[in-house]
Parts: sequence; C-alpha cells; structure tokens
Amino acid sequence: MSKHPEYQYLDLLKDIMENGSDKKVFFTPEVLAEYAKNGEQPPFIRSVFGRQIRFDLSKWFPLLTTKKVFFRWILHELIRFLKWDSNVKYLVDNDVHIRDEWARKRYHKHCLENDPSGDLSQADFIAKLKAEDKDSEFVKNRWELITIYGRMWRRRPASDGREIDQLGRVVNWLKDKPFRKSYVISAWNPDFIYAMASEGNKSEVPPFCHTTFQFAVTEDNKLNLWLYQRSADSFLWVPFNIASYALLLLMVAQVTWLQPWEFVHTFGDVHIYSNHFEQVKLQLSREAKEFPNIKLNPEIKSIDDFKFEDITLEGYDPHPAIKAPIANIGGS
Repeated sequence: MSKHPEYQYLDLLKDIMENGSDKKVFFTPEVLAEYAKNGEQPPFIRSVFGRQIRFDLSKWFPLLTTKKVFFRWILHELIRFLKWDSNVKYLVDNDVHIRDEWARKRYHKHCLENDPSGDLSQADFIAKLKAEDKDSEFVKNRWELITIYGRMWRRRPASDGREIDQLGRVVNWLKDKPFRKSYVISAWNPDFIYAMASEGNKSEVPPFCHTTFQFAVTEDNKLNLWLYQRSADSFLWVPFNIASYALLLLMVAQVTWLQPWEFVHTFGDVHIYSNHFEQVKLQLSREAKEFPNIKLNPEIKSIDDFKFEDITLEGYDPHPAIKAPIANIGGS
C-alpha cells in the first residue's frame, strides 16, 4: 500500500525537529513587554528552508487527522477572503478567533500611545468588539487589519488608483483560455510591509506569509494550484493553509468547469516555535487516519456566491485537538 499522504506533513515536522537551526523571532516592544510582565521568555523558532508537499484532490480532501483541525474556522476565513473583507469582526461574530491577537495588538499599541487607561485585556477587547455594531467607529478603527489576503487577492491597490480583482480575473480567464501559464495571484506588496509601507498602510500584522499562488490546467482539463509560502508556522498554521488552498482549488474548479487535481505547497522558511515542541512530539506519536471528503453546493456558479452553508465536510474523524499558544509576531 502507498504511504498515507499526511506523512508528508509529519515527515516535515520530523525534519524540522531533527535538522532545523534555531533562530530568534521578531517581536515588537509592546509584545516583549507583555512577555516580561508575565514572567515569560519569548519563544524562538527551529527552521529549515525550501521544502515541498503535494496532495491529489481527486481522491480526498487533505484535512489533517493526527490532530483535529477546525475546518469551520478555515471556511469562515476563506469566505472572508473571497469577500475582500479586511476587518475581523466577521470572524469574531462567528466565534472564529484566529486573528484576535493581531487586532488587539493594534488596539494595545494605540492605548499605550494615546490613552493607557483605556487599554483592555484580550478577553474584554473581544467582548467589546463583538457587542459593537459593525459600522461603529470603534469597530472600523480597531479591527481593520489593512494587510489581509482577501484585499490583495480582490482589491489590490494599483498606482493609478484602481483596485485590481486578481482572483476574479483569473477565474474568468480560466474559463476562456485555460492553458495559459500566467494565472498568478500575489499578496506580496512592499507598500504594506514594515519600513517600506506608506504611512496609511502600516500594520501590526506580519508581511504576507502565503505570498503567491498559481493556477495551471494540465491534460484532460485538470486544474492544479501551486502555493509559495515564504514563512510557515508548521504546527499551528500549515494545517490551516493546506486545507484553505485545497478548498479554494475545489471552488475555482467548480465555477470554471474544470476537474480539481493537485495542490502543490512549497515553503521558504518552515519552522516550529519552541513552545510547540512538546505538542509536535505528541502529534508525531499518532497514526494518520483516512482523509475526509468535501461537498460543494453544485448550484454555485460564481466564486462570489459561495457561502458558509454551501460547503459540507464529510467523514472527518481526527485525533483530538492539540492546543498551543500563538506567537504574536510582526509589527510596523
């Protein structure tokens, strides 16, 4: 029997643990101060460079089974990307909390500079934003992350003032001229990255991690997707990235009348945080189970029309979840 495809990911974890080099992580002064306040040392990373894994989507859906991966979170965030929403209130309203730390960091920094007495804990900050109306000034000013994937995919700012819908254009081109080689979508934009950013575009969010992806059609109208991820938190975020881009491939294939085929995932710096080492050891002790399947509502004909209710996960029976802290890196 062939080896279960999840072992590509598990072997990558082993590779990092056994062969990786240890490096410091960039934290803003505000985050370092919070580590010090809590009597904690910030984590370091152990990383390797230049790796690749691939999954055949014609057989199953690559949602990892050696720990539970919260597919509901992945789906909500992908829907948000497709709607080019750069405010995280949608996620919070749906009890998806994968971006809370970055939003609260922006608020915390604002309070330190302008009103220290108004600072809120993470829990209180989330509760306040969930209670606020989406059009309130507090929500607009404190939950806007600016550098978000959906904005670059679908409303990328151009030098002449236009906003370019990269994904929308690629979907239309795939219908008309499927075999062209130029169907590339890039989130990487220097004008939104730390010291290179113009004043209005600076953000506490790290530079885009999954930076570029490309669609390509091969024989028999098979649609493939390749992703380059310049930085990858292999324990917490890579399972999300695999499932998110695999699902995007399925969605695009449906609306372009193509057959979903292979998702190829290439990494630059792929790493494990030092405060995830024990969790990784636990995950590596587990055996992979059968991958699940995904069903899309066949009535959906446009990439803009997918809703949460249009995607169904079937046959997912993973090992229990493994909790680990998020490292709140990045900042302007």
